[in-house]
Amino acid sequence: MAGTKITPPENPLALEHQVCFALAVAARTVIALYRPVLEPMGLTHPQYLVMLALWEREPVSVKDLSGMLQLEPATLSPLLKRLEAAGLLSRARSVMDERSLAVSLTDEGRALRDQALEVPPAIVQRLGLDLGELMDLHDRLTMVITAATTEQKTEQKPE
Repeated sequence: MAGTKITPPENPLALEHQVCFALAVAARTVIALYRPVLEPMGLTHPQYLVMLALWEREPVSVKDLSGMLQLEPATLSPLLKRLEAAGLLSRARSVMDERSLAVSLTDEGRALRDQALEVPPAIVQRLGLDLGELMDLHDRLTMVITAATTEQKTEQKPE
């Protein structure tokens, strides 16, 4: 479809033409699909994202985890406290740098990974979309995130 000319909508302010609206509704709707799948694991969606990052790499500093999840440390801290209270992770001063707080999984947190392996296929099934379509959507959303992040950095640069 390269070279196809796209005509602008008649009403550029119509709600149904707004990318932000489609993204917001899609995010809320998809995250709602996760709720019943994650509930038996005792996790909320944000907590699940933290656990995914830790199953991938641990121990990790709060600062690095914040970067991996693209969350502010102030947003991440309450999530970590709740996961620690649930016995899934521990936080301790890093032996490499005492100023840094290291986050590690507990045995219980590591064991939860086996149960979490059932989450992605359950979500794919609930969405009823082809895996290739979902991977294409993921790639396109990653492009949107990169473009928006690049734009934010450009706007924040002092002249």
